[in-house]
Amino acid sequence: MFCVALSLTISLCSANGHSSSKPRDIKGPQQRSQNGTCVHSACCCAPGIPGIPGIPGPAGIPGVPGSPGNHGPEGPMGPRGNKGDEGARGRQGPTGLQGPPGSLTRNWKQCAFKNLNEINDSGLIKECVFKKMADKTALRVYWAGNLRISNCNRCCRRWYFTFNGAECSAPAAIDGVVYMAQGTGNRYKNLHRPRHIEGVCEKLRKGTVRVGFWIGNCAGYGSANGETGWNSVSRIYVEEIPPPQA
Repeated sequence: MFCVALSLTISLCSANGHSSSKPRDIKGPQQRSQNGTCVHSACCCAPGIPGIPGIPGPAGIPGVPGSPGNHGPEGPMGPRGNKGDEGARGRQGPTGLQGPPGSLTRNWKQCAFKNLNEINDSGLIKECVFKKMADKTALRVYWAGNLRISNCNRCCRRWYFTFNGAECSAPAAIDGVVYMAQGTGNRYKNLHRPRHIEGVCEKLRKGTVRVGFWIGNCAGYGSANGETGWNSVSRIYVEEIPPPQA
C-alpha cells in the first residue's frame, strides 16, 4: 500500500512540474532551490523508504568487577515453621556383648566394729547379715582387723568364716591361723597385729545369708589365749560376684 501511494504521489509531482513550459514566479509554499529541486512542497518532500538495519557491532571488552559491597544488616527472623513429619524409624543396632551368666549390678555390704576387744578363745565373734540376689553367684568375704595370741608356747588359734552356721565347702573353708613357738616366762609375748583373711564361697542359695566370723582351735593343737579386734576398727566385708569362668 505504501509503494502504491508513493507511486501516485510521484506521478502527480511529475505532472505539476511539466504542465507549463515556462517557469512562473509564484509566491507561496512552492519554491525551488538553486539546483531546481523542490525544497518545500507537498509533492517533492515525502520521506524515503527506511534503510536496512546495519549489522550489530562486536561485543565490547568486559569491565573490571567492582569491589564487594559492605555486609548488610541481618534481617529479622522469619516466622517459625510448622513441625515436620516424624522420620522413618532407624535400623536396629547390633546386639551388645552378653555378660557372664548370673551377672548383676554390684551388691555388697560391710559390717564395721570399733574397739571390739573380744577375748573369747572360741566361738562366734561377729556376724554380718547379707541379702544374696541370685543362686548362680558367689560371695566374696574378708576380715580386716587385729588378731593376737599371748602367753603360750607352741600354741595356735584359728579364725574362720561360716555361712548360715556352716563353713564353706565350695571350694573349701575360708580361714587363717596365728601360731607362736614361744611366748611365756622370759619370752612372754602379747603381740597384736592387723590381719586379713579373705576368700570366695560358691554354691550358696539366694536369700538371707548370715556371714559369721569365728575363733577356734587349730588342727592338732589345743586351746590357747586369743583376742580379736583390740583397740581399733574391724570389718567383715561381703560382696556378691559373678560365678567363675569355666
